[in-house]
Amino acid sequence: MSRFPVKKVAVLGAGVMGAQIAAHLVNVKVNVVLFDLPAKEGPKNGIVTKAIEGLKKLKPSPLGVADDAALIEQANYEEHLEQLRGCDLIIEAIAERMDWKLDLYKRIAPFVSPHALVASNTSGLSITKLSEALPDAIKPRFCGIHFFNPPRYMYLVELINTPTTEPQVLDQLESFVTTALGKGVVRAKDSPNFIANRVGIAGMLGTMKEVENFGLSFDVVDDLTGKKLGRASSGTFRTADVVGLDTMNHVIKTLQDNLSEATDPFYPSFGTPPVLAKLLELGNLGQKTKAGFYKKVGRDVMRFDLESEDYMPAGQKADEVYGRMLKKPAGERLRLLRESEGPQGQFLWAILRNSFHYAAVHLASIAETARDVDLALRWGFGMKQGPFEMWQEAGWLQVANWIKEDIAAGKTLCNAPLPDWVFSGPVADAGGVHTAEGSWNPTASKFVARHALPVYGRQLFPETVSGFHQGLGVGTPFETTGKTLHEDDSIRLWTMDDQIVIASIKSKMHAIDPDVAEGLSIAVDMAEKDYQGVVIWSGDEPFSAGADLAGMLPGFMMGGVAAIDEAEGALQAVMLKLRYANVPVVSAVRGLALGGGCEMAVHSARRVVAMESYIGLVEVGVGLVPGAGGLTYIARRAAEVAALSTHKDLLPFVTEGFTAAAMAKVGTSALESRKLGYLLDSDLVVPNKDELLFVAINEAKAMFAAGYRAPHKRLFPVAGRSGKATIQGQLVNMRDGGFISQHDFHIASLIAGVVTGGDVETGTLVSEEYLMTLERRAFCSLLEHPKTQERIMGMLSSGKPLRN
Repeated sequence: MSRFPVKKVAVLGAGVMGAQIAAHLVNVKVNVVLFDLPAKEGPKNGIVTKAIEGLKKLKPSPLGVADDAALIEQANYEEHLEQLRGCDLIIEAIAERMDWKLDLYKRIAPFVSPHALVASNTSGLSITKLSEALPDAIKPRFCGIHFFNPPRYMYLVELINTPTTEPQVLDQLESFVTTALGKGVVRAKDSPNFIANRVGIAGMLGTMKEVENFGLSFDVVDDLTGKKLGRASSGTFRTADVVGLDTMNHVIKTLQDNLSEATDPFYPSFGTPPVLAKLLELGNLGQKTKAGFYKKVGRDVMRFDLESEDYMPAGQKADEVYGRMLKKPAGERLRLLRESEGPQGQFLWAILRNSFHYAAVHLASIAETARDVDLALRWGFGMKQGPFEMWQEAGWLQVANWIKEDIAAGKTLCNAPLPDWVFSGPVADAGGVHTAEGSWNPTASKFVARHALPVYGRQLFPETVSGFHQGLGVGTPFETTGKTLHEDDSIRLWTMDDQIVIASIKSKMHAIDPDVAEGLSIAVDMAEKDYQGVVIWSGDEPFSAGADLAGMLPGFMMGGVAAIDEAEGALQAVMLKLRYANVPVVSAVRGLALGGGCEMAVHSARRVVAMESYIGLVEVGVGLVPGAGGLTYIARRAAEVAALSTHKDLLPFVTEGFTAAAMAKVGTSALESRKLGYLLDSDLVVPNKDELLFVAINEAKAMFAAGYRAPHKRLFPVAGRSGKATIQGQLVNMRDGGFISQHDFHIASLIAGVVTGGDVETGTLVSEEYLMTLERRAFCSLLEHPKTQERIMGMLSSGKPLRN
């Protein structure tokens, strides 16, 4: 299949979803024009202008860099429809009104380019009915594309075809959405609310019904249905508040209006829950109105009580026994819940059983395969496992018979039997719907592999329904793939192709300890001798949360500062070894790259970074300064940037890096990290997390093939004592104004002393080793400080920074 080039996208509708889809397109460097109705007063693009300005205020931010809002081109339907002719993809995202959408399609049809794809971002309207308003020439290029809110952060995108959609159109769009937009795609059938919202909202309604049956409070239910159950930490009712109760009600109404008991046997449970109806009547729509199922009063969280129609104190937790049950293996977990006598255990079994029941009954009508259902629930609703995955892991036929018994006993939401394929045939023989051959397709009555699009060749270890990261066509997790070159408890060095050494850190949170440092050193030695480069990639997030603080303390207690000074010196030497290796070292960054993780990345020859990565030097949070070359990097980069500038004063460039380190600024996207200086223009940003390793390996090979040589070790100028004095003057004002504590002032002063080069004249040429010595001294002096020790122990005990 040839590549479908998307140079420009038109988004029709500047509402919440349309504007944020446009923002994400800008994030991934796709040109976009955002349309809406002409304003009745003032400039004709006023509606779009207001929407784009609103993007800058939203939290979490839909833009990687707020200033990039200016890159969204503005247009209105009255003056600018001609611009559609230059667009390769048109995404309609106006309000969920069939009549409005059909009118718009008739209006734009004459301006759609002969090659352009047209897609509707409806959340539940019939894609086939929408297509009927389009000319025959456009129908083959029309489909549904359902982004989840917020589009930048939600991984799931559902694609929905019509009877007239050409197969290659979905293939082209899936490839673009996967690689360019960084999303996980599932193909849904054209049924009400498609897959994720159909099963997910039905599950939420079923949960609310069971809450009534068992008489549980919202806070207890959220405790039970959050992380303990392997779902989003917000649980059920807090999630509804975040989504918006009006939005949730709209999705429920779509089910109510488009289904019936004849088409969905669970339909009687789709009634609007009385508590939701009352909250809607009161205008309490959740987080957006600061009141929903919960309301915050001062520092107290209150929960709504339907009987009194008022709020009462929240904070109740589930019984600990059920938390322990939920940690058991799946089979034992479900058995214990099913046999439990307490209402909380019975409730948990009921909602899990209902989810299995609903997914099985509706699989054939909503999805191609069971894999699509599981991935849609994981990616769209934050579940660690989809319903079929958990069912299969717990023992397919055993759980199926439990469900059958509950149906017969009238305990389920409806009496619809499980499909025949559950109990006999290939699924029963295989012990579930997911096999090495593929996932169950009930329409075709066979196991089907995922779509073999070329784009998936870039995903070496994609997320799979089994819960493991498995190689495409290999069927083995990355931890055992390839040839192991060196391995211990902290790191594995391996290769897939005998060309690139992959360094995968194994420690908790991929923290950097002495064994990790030694392993990285070995990786460089191996690569310089027999390979083309090194890629630092550890599979899951984070890239690295930094140095192993807990592991450092025993050495400090036994050997004092001298032991830490030696360990920091060894770590600094490894960072310089990465930088000056004679083969390219590429850091493949995904998730957190904090402290030592950031230092490991900035000392690499190149960084290949997933869009949603968070990079920064955060050591001040535990009362320390960066100790593995982070401050040295800031000073060196300031000198390099200043040398390329017509403004030769070094201090402004140093101040930028100083501020980032002293304030523990973290780039909340790869784009923002570039602005902070932790990424360079030459570094690559990869939208899809599962393509990171592929791109990193190929980047290392390309650098080697281009004749990569390590940079020369150069002396560089520093701002010196006068630069430090200037920075420290500002710190005095902040301390005396009460903006920072005395210990904050002390730490920041030490940072200023390192990045300006210590007690030397302005312009003095220094080496990285010299600055690293200053850095190490500052780090060790703080480690002996009681205030820093308080911060470290506070972080280790609570996981939160302590300000003292």
